[in-house]
Amino acid sequence: MKHQEKIFALIDINNCYVSCERFFNPRLNDVPVIVLSNNDGCAVARSNESKALGIKMGVPLFQIKDEVKKNNIKVLSSNYAVYAEMSRRFHSILASYVAPHEQEIYSIDECFLDLTSFKNNYDLVEYCQGMRARILEWIGLPISIGIGRSKTEAKIANHMAKKGKRFNSVCDLATMDPKHRKYFWSLVEVGEVWGVGKKQNKKLNDIGIKTVLDLSKANPPIMGKMFTVCMQRTVLELQGISCMPIDDQPKPKQQIVASRSFGVKITELDDLKEAMSKYVQDAVGRLRKEKLLCGVITAFVQSNPFDPSVPYYSKAQTYKFSEPTDCVLDLVEVTYRLLVRIFKSGIKYKKCGVFFSDLISKDQYIPDLLNDHSQNIKNENLMNAYESIQYKFGKAKISVGPCYFKDRKWSMSREMLSKNYFTKNGMIRVK
Repeated sequence: MKHQEKIFALIDINNCYVSCERFFNPRLNDVPVIVLSNNDGCAVARSNESKALGIKMGVPLFQIKDEVKKNNIKVLSSNYAVYAEMSRRFHSILASYVAPHEQEIYSIDECFLDLTSFKNNYDLVEYCQGMRARILEWIGLPISIGIGRSKTEAKIANHMAKKGKRFNSVCDLATMDPKHRKYFWSLVEVGEVWGVGKKQNKKLNDIGIKTVLDLSKANPPIMGKMFTVCMQRTVLELQGISCMPIDDQPKPKQQIVASRSFGVKITELDDLKEAMSKYVQDAVGRLRKEKLLCGVITAFVQSNPFDPSVPYYSKAQTYKFSEPTDCVLDLVEVTYRLLVRIFKSGIKYKKCGVFFSDLISKDQYIPDLLNDHSQNIKNENLMNAYESIQYKFGKAKISVGPCYFKDRKWSMSREMLSKNYFTKNGMIRVK
């Protein structure tokens, strides 16, 4: 099949975190809303009403307190458990429209679909409008859809679908009259192109390429020499030549990271041990879900790098296992030993965490014949029992250490957290 014959759609949830909150709490509709990052630090999601008030992405909450009060902006803590479940349902609905090899889950709120096999039998705009209607009806999330001859063009189309009311949230650049496409592209800044970063944007502007149309007219080989092969590929994709197929296979993880900033400064070793224990157990959950084993673990601590009143402290230690493992007891024990080595009294710690690296598929790992195989069996039985208890009764019912107890000193600040509506206690009740 020729590259020019490919058709892609990019489906994106509008203001994802805010839209998830609004689905469960309709009182948030039509009012300015922002969702904050960990420890209620910065704005990571904004409703259109908040954007209209000039609230910038990533702005710290303390800098906009006056605007929040003046405009009665609703402020919420991030509820990642709810967003993850809504994302799973979003991607599951989209999976019903295409074959498995025609879907690429790009992020929590974005998905590529290969619609090439549909273009001769369906009006693609109507087909995508049907997706919009179903997702809105089933899970209450508003979406925008961009259709293009390449993934890069679909990304631009998605941007246009969000910005242009005339498109009714679905923009089809693939079949658009070339004259109209050129006109619209002349209105879009080149910085909106997928993969064009700030430095590249400035360099492109310096050589007279300021819009998407300008970039689409560039010579691909010359752009590759001036920038990178990725820029050459981007130009080709804007010219309708698909260079990036659907990636329907999730890439194997290179590492697993679990870390958080603290709500308050932490000075005691025991408090750091509790926090580290939780992060290790969170990471083990992801490790087990991916059916991987950890070969190397790194523990790190750091103080606040933005506090000029005290010297910055950051330290890390690494341990390599003689045999890779996914046993939570082994990983927590080693983390405790590493933490003792890097802990320094008198430091006000702001953050700590762990890295799992040198990961290997559990199915592909061949144990050393000289190792104690019976211990591996015991560890697996232990982990199965540990996971089944947590699945049935919740994480707080069994853990390594008291890390899941309430009101720990090191817990994140989440004072404006909504309920987890997918739990028994958080479920909406109709009276």
